[in-house]
Amino acid sequence: MSTLFGMLTAFLLVIGAILLGGSANAFINLQGILIVVIGTFAVTAISFRLNEMMALPRNIWVLLRHSQREPSEEAIKIMKIAVEARKHHDVLMLERLIPRLKDTPFLAQAIQLVVDGSQPDEIEQMMRREASTASARHMRSVDFLRRAGDVAPAMGLIGTLIGLVRMLGNLEDPSSLGPAMAVALLTTFYGAVMAHLIFIPLAAKTEHCTEEEALVNNLYAMGATSIRRNENPRRLEMLLNTILPPAQRITYYK
Repeated sequence: MSTLFGMLTAFLLVIGAILLGGSANAFINLQGILIVVIGTFAVTAISFRLNEMMALPRNIWVLLRHSQREPSEEAIKIMKIAVEARKHHDVLMLERLIPRLKDTPFLAQAIQLVVDGSQPDEIEQMMRREASTASARHMRSVDFLRRAGDVAPAMGLIGTLIGLVRMLGNLEDPSSLGPAMAVALLTTFYGAVMAHLIFIPLAAKTEHCTEEEALVNNLYAMGATSIRRNENPRRLEMLLNTILPPAQRITYYK
């Protein structure tokens, strides 16, 4: 919600400033839009493979939508599972728990490895590799957004240069100066809007979500390994707190 609220507020402020200053038609230029929008995606696509480009929108959407889990809340969830597992010593209890973890597939996969009887070291290694792969995939989305944020102002500058060249080449025709100057200024405007209202903020938010998801996945891996070793949950609580930020550390046992 903060992403949607921030972007909508920023665009409404820009649109409001345009409307209060006069006609909005003065800020619409098809040539400038084509240069900046299509040019930005075309130049950015050079740095990525086609299959990566096709998967990026979905990856970004899934990450922004689902990476809203508080690490402290997930740590408490792991503690509850560990306490129940140690109390009952029942693998079937963990197996029955897996269908209820559909919203956290990484945790469900870790618990499934415990149920299957995998060794603790094997669980930890597999989960950490899985977490590393997921983080690398999401960082490609961050790289795309950052690259687009760099390219958009550059395409705006290219459009500005095109407009200035056209204007200087037709100084004898006063009627052509206005449209040429409009292209020159509006392409810079479009590039700045795309970079600073869309791509750069989304890159920062996606990177933050990636880091948060990596932290939560580490909590899951640590919890599953501890459950498999049948360790005291008090020790697990201390281990979880070693990787949680100070403000989010948990106190399960009063």
